[in-house]
Amino acid sequence: MSEAGVNEPAVNEAAGTVRVVFTPSGLEGRVPEGTTVLEAARGLGVDLDTVCGGRGICGRCQVRPGVGAFPKWGLDVGVDALAAPGSLETDYRGNRPLGDGQRLGCAAAICGNVVLDVPPESQIHRQVVRKDVALDALVLDPPIELRFVEVDRASLDDDRAADERLADALADQWGIDEVGVETSVVPTLHAALEPPAGDNRETVAVTVALRRDGTGGETDTGTPSVAAAWAGFVGTAYGVAIDVGSTTIAGHLLDLTTGAVVATAGRMNPQIRFGEDLMSRVSYVMMNPGGDAELTNAVRGALDELVTELLDDAEIERDRLLELVLVGNPVMHHLLLGIDPTPLGAAPFQLATRQAIAVPATDLDLGLPLAQAWIGPCIAGHVGADTTAAIVAEGPHRSDAVQLLVDVGTNAEIVLGNRHGLLAASSPTGPAFEGAQLSCGVRAAAGAIERVRIDDATLEPRFRVIGVEQWSDEDGFDDALAALGTGVIGVCGSGIIEVLSEMSRVGIVDRAGVIKGSLAERSPRIEAAGRTFAYRLTAAGGAGAGDEPGAHPGLRVEQNDVRAIQLAKAALKAGIDLLLERAGIEQVDEVRLAGAFGAHIDPEHAVAIDLLPPAASMSSPGNSAGSGAVRLLLSLAARAEIQALVPHIVKVETATEPRFQDLFVEAMGFPLAPVGSEGTTSGRRRRSRRRAAGTS
Repeated sequence: MSEAGVNEPAVNEAAGTVRVVFTPSGLEGRVPEGTTVLEAARGLGVDLDTVCGGRGICGRCQVRPGVGAFPKWGLDVGVDALAAPGSLETDYRGNRPLGDGQRLGCAAAICGNVVLDVPPESQIHRQVVRKDVALDALVLDPPIELRFVEVDRASLDDDRAADERLADALADQWGIDEVGVETSVVPTLHAALEPPAGDNRETVAVTVALRRDGTGGETDTGTPSVAAAWAGFVGTAYGVAIDVGSTTIAGHLLDLTTGAVVATAGRMNPQIRFGEDLMSRVSYVMMNPGGDAELTNAVRGALDELVTELLDDAEIERDRLLELVLVGNPVMHHLLLGIDPTPLGAAPFQLATRQAIAVPATDLDLGLPLAQAWIGPCIAGHVGADTTAAIVAEGPHRSDAVQLLVDVGTNAEIVLGNRHGLLAASSPTGPAFEGAQLSCGVRAAAGAIERVRIDDATLEPRFRVIGVEQWSDEDGFDDALAALGTGVIGVCGSGIIEVLSEMSRVGIVDRAGVIKGSLAERSPRIEAAGRTFAYRLTAAGGAGAGDEPGAHPGLRVEQNDVRAIQLAKAALKAGIDLLLERAGIEQVDEVRLAGAFGAHIDPEHAVAIDLLPPAASMSSPGNSAGSGAVRLLLSLAARAEIQALVPHIVKVETATEPRFQDLFVEAMGFPLAPVGSEGTTSGRRRRSRRRAAGTS
C-alpha cells in the first residue's frame, strides 16, 4: 500500500521469535521464545507495573492471556502460548492475590504467538477516568419510595401470612390499597417482622421500600411492589447509574431519597482484550464458539466489581442498593443482556429490541439480591441507550435551538435537531481519537500531552501534560513533571486534535494531510521518516521523554498518525454533514461535544481541522450519557419521556447511505484559511448561515 508516501512496515519473522500483542495499548512486536511477559513489555514500552523488579513478590505485573481467534491481528492463540506455571507462580503468596485467569508477567514465559491484556490494576499510568455528572434542573422522582409502618405481630389468633400483614399495614397507614411483594423479598420478611427480644408491643416497626414499576412497557401496571423490608427505621436507599462504554465503564452511587451522589468510580472495560473497537468484538463472537458468553461474563464481572467498589467506598450494605440504570451502545447492550450481537455486525444491523428492559440484577450475575436493573432503550443498530441517555441530559428535543450532539468514541454517535424533531446516526471513527493505533498515542493518563501550541515562526512546540499545571516552556514544569514520576508518556486524544490543528495552522501539513518535508530546512523538528516526514514533539531522553534519560526515543507525529486522524475525522464529519443534508439545514445553533473524550477537546481546534461545524454556542458537557443515566435513575418522568421520544427519532444508517462516501472523501482534507492569534481559530473564515430550519 502506498498513499502520499506512506508505506506499510514489513513484519520481521525471524526464526525462533514469536509475536506478542498487548492490549489495551495495542503495542506489539516479535520476541525470542522463552522471553518473559515482563521482559517483552519492557522491550516494547508497554505500561506494565512492577515494584519487586520481577521477583514474584508484589504481584503487580499480572496479565490476562487471550485464547482463540483474534482477526484484528490475524492471530490464532492457543492455550499453550504461555509456558505452564512454574513454582514462582504456583507457590506465589504475594501482596496482591493472583486474579482468576491471570499470570505473573515476571514468571510467565512466552512460547507462541499471544495476545495479552494488561488490566488497569497492573498499569503504572492508570487511565484518568474523568466522567463528571451534571444534575441541573432535575426533579427528583425516583422509582423507590421508603415507608415506615407498624405491622401487627404474628399470633395464634391471626392466620395472615407475613406478606399479608405487611400489605394490610401499608393500606391502613399509607392508603396503599394494592401492593405486591417481590419474590426476592419474601425470604427476608420473617426476619424483618421479628420483634426484638423483650419487646412485647403488639406491632413491629418496619421500613418498607416500595418500587414503582416505571418501565413504560406492557408490564407497567402502575401498582407498587415491596422491593425491600428492614426492621426498624431506615432513612435511605441507594441506586447506581452506570455508563457501560466500550472503553470505559463509569458509575455513580446515589442516595435515592435526596439525589446526592455518594460515590463515583470507573474502570476499563475488560472486553478490550477481545478487540478495541466494537466490530472486532462482534468478529470475535462470530469466529469463536461461546465467544458471546466470554464477552458477557467479562462485562458483567466488571460491573459487579464496580458496584462492589462503590458500595465499599461508601460503606453501604448490598441489600440497601435497590435500583440500577445501565446504558451503553447496542453491542454493549446486547452483550450485557446475553443477546447474540452478531446481527449488529452486518446490514440491516438489526436490534433484538429497542424497548427499555427491567430485570432483577441477579439475572445479570450481579450480587445484589434486592436490586432491579433498568436498561435504557436503543434507537438503532448502531445508536444505543447511551445516546438516549445523552439526549435526556442535553435536551435537544426540549429546545427551539438546533442542537448538534456528538459523543466521540470508537464509534461516534450523532444527534441533530430540536423540539420539532431529531435525527440520529453513528459513524465509525475507530480508536484513533482515543490514542490507539498512533505511534505517540496513549489514553488520558498522568503524563499524557493534552494541550499543544506551535510557534508560527520557529515551529517550536510547547505543551501541557495531564497532572502538571505549567506549560512545557514555563518555570517549574520540569520539577512538576519529575514529581509526577511518569515523564511524558505520549499524546492523548485531545492533544492529538490540538497538535494537528496547530500543524495545519502553521503550514506543517498541507490540505491533503501530508507533512511538508520542505520545512526541514527551516526547523529540525521536521524529520525524515523513510519516504515520509514526521514532526518531533519531544526530544529523546530527559525528563520530558521518559523515566530514564537517554532511554526514551521521544515523541513525534508521523505521517501514518496524520492519516489515521484524517480517516477518523472524515468519518465523523461525513456523518454530521449527512444529517445536515437530511435535515435541510446548513448550520446549527449549538454544538455539544459529549463523552469523556469530548470533555477535553477544545471545540475551536476541532473546528479548525474540520472535525466539527462552527456554531454560535460550542460546549463540552462531559459524560452526557452518564449524566443522563443518573437522571433516568432518579426520575421516572425522564424514563417515560425518553421512551415516548425514541420511536419518533429518524434513524440514518451511514453504512448503507451512498451519499456518505462522497461526504467522507470531501471531509478528508484539512482546511487552509486565514488565522487569528496563535492557537485560536478566531480569524478563520466561517460559512455564513443562510437560513435556520428545524428538523420537522
